[in-house]
Amino acid sequence: MPSGSAESWSDLVLETLKANDVRLAVYVPDKILIPVIDGVRADPFFTAVCATREEEGVGICAGAWMGGMRSILLMQTSGFGNTPNSLASLTVAYQIPVVLLISERGALGEFNAGQVWSSRVVAPVCAALGIPHHTIERLEDVEFILDRSIKQAVATQSPAALVLSPLLTGGKVFAA
Repeated sequence: MPSGSAESWSDLVLETLKANDVRLAVYVPDKILIPVIDGVRADPFFTAVCATREEEGVGICAGAWMGGMRSILLMQTSGFGNTPNSLASLTVAYQIPVVLLISERGALGEFNAGQVWSSRVVAPVCAALGIPHHTIERLEDVEFILDRSIKQAVATQSPAALVLSPLLTGGKVFAA
């Protein structure tokens, strides 16, 4: 990349997925993740699959791993609440390295109380399941944390969860 030009967080996510041969991107539609979803849908390197629910996405990603393909599951924090059973009984139990990329709602001025409570369960649920999890807040950390999390997930045969903070993405903006 030429000196002086700036890459977005979503560009860094796409580049890092490619560098790690993550070819399948499963997603549940989310406004914050639109740049990544549009990116994987437009690039022939990726196979993009829209799941109807997050736990369905866990199953699709697990099946891809069993078929020899690396994948990532894109969702928002409220949707993460649908995944604990599928994570515990499938990916953790059978050591399947599903990587979750989660846009954070419920923080920094969130207007929807339901989103606030949903956001607070991601870290404790991951901790209870033994799933490494990190929150990415700064552009300069995107590539490093995503790259290392993918590599660690594959090496240890363990899922990983990454939360994209509104400090990074700008969050979901609502008119007053």
